[in-house]
Amino acid sequence: MAKKKILLLSDDLRMSSGVGVMSREFVMGTIHHYDWVQLGGAIKHPDAGKVINMNDATKQTTGVDDASLTIYPTDGYGSQEIVREIMLRETPDAILHYTDPRFWGWLYEMEHEIRQNIPIFYYNIWDDWPAPHYNEFFYECSDLIMNISKQTVAIVKEVAKQKPRTDWDCTYLPHGVSNVYFKPISPFDGEQTMLTEMRRQLNIDSKVEFIVFYNNRNIRRKNPGDVVLAFKTFCDMLSKEQANKCALIMHTQPRDENGTDLPVVASKLAPDCRIYFSDKKIEPSQLNCLYNLADVTINMASNEGFGLGTCESLMAGTPIVVNVTGGLQDQCGFKLNDKLLTANDYDEIHSLHDDRKWKDNPDLTWGEWVNPIWPSNRSLAGSIPTPYIFDDRCRFDDAADAIKEWYDMDKDKRDECGKLGHEFVMGSDSMMSATSMSQNFIDQMDTTFDKWKPRKRYSIYKA
Repeated sequence: MAKKKILLLSDDLRMSSGVGVMSREFVMGTIHHYDWVQLGGAIKHPDAGKVINMNDATKQTTGVDDASLTIYPTDGYGSQEIVREIMLRETPDAILHYTDPRFWGWLYEMEHEIRQNIPIFYYNIWDDWPAPHYNEFFYECSDLIMNISKQTVAIVKEVAKQKPRTDWDCTYLPHGVSNVYFKPISPFDGEQTMLTEMRRQLNIDSKVEFIVFYNNRNIRRKNPGDVVLAFKTFCDMLSKEQANKCALIMHTQPRDENGTDLPVVASKLAPDCRIYFSDKKIEPSQLNCLYNLADVTINMASNEGFGLGTCESLMAGTPIVVNVTGGLQDQCGFKLNDKLLTANDYDEIHSLHDDRKWKDNPDLTWGEWVNPIWPSNRSLAGSIPTPYIFDDRCRFDDAADAIKEWYDMDKDKRDECGKLGHEFVMGSDSMMSATSMSQNFIDQMDTTFDKWKPRKRYSIYKA
């Protein structure tokens, strides 16, 4: 039986963006089951206009003898004309698009034309409530919506009033992290020399014994300045000698017009703190070293669909501090009355970001691998394309307290908590391993192929 062919619309899977990395992960993880064609987007793509045959490279990477992957690089995210040309040439069985729906306006305008012949799948994330009813048309244009967070499942159900979703066409499919690239490095592991080399490259003082790691873009919603303040406030809780043995590593662009000038923030607001910047593109094995060097990884983003960095950290066996918002909630292993929260539970809960309701709720517990921080302020942000969305901001001094809890813990106990985090993301309950993600893609898309009905040529509306 011939494999079905999927046309993927997303960031070029050879790129290092979060969307590109995840696209590569699920394509490689399902290449034995599907043939893939990608319209691979990038800003000013250097290969725009070319056709890249990736069959041999993919076969070498995956060991799949009949691997089939072709990439059509493009500037931006493409156009109707390009997609029509690719569809004529490649005859895909479905289109899968991934990332913010506002990038796909041109695709939704031709959905009636496409869905008469093949279904449209959407790998979807939405950061926060209130329910974005301005997205209703986008959701209606998709035959299958695979949602990256439990909260997003509830959001889509709330929005999709004209076309109510079912349990097979609105599903939960979180990001999956590779345990091949990201894994704990033991004191007896041969990769210990890589850790030593990483410390040398970053010029980390030999006195440093406790490391906080930040792996995010330098943009406003990630709140990198607050991370610096949190680390500084944490250091202020210690003696000068203790603080001198603590460091913050920020794997990000130190200066970004969409964020701030972090070296200035560090030198003026935290002049006595050890803050190191890692701003070079690195291989996954090197990034794994950074996670293993760290004692805790922090994410204080006020909007976060998933939070790939902290999930990678858990896979590497390093505990986390996260703001209780968006998809970061799923990494916490929240339980209500000792029952792990499911996507269906979020139909009623909506979100755990309400500190007045959940912060001190005795019925709510979380995994030993995380110190969650509840937002102290939720304000309604917005723009013309996205008129409203909550901005969940946590206090930097609350984050400092959370770091201090990890610092005060015995290292062996901290390592044990990190091990539990690794087991959680590898387990069937969280579904956050790359293997689980790929199998979920296969199961959910195959189900839709079985149940999907082509759209009729005409739609009749009452006047």
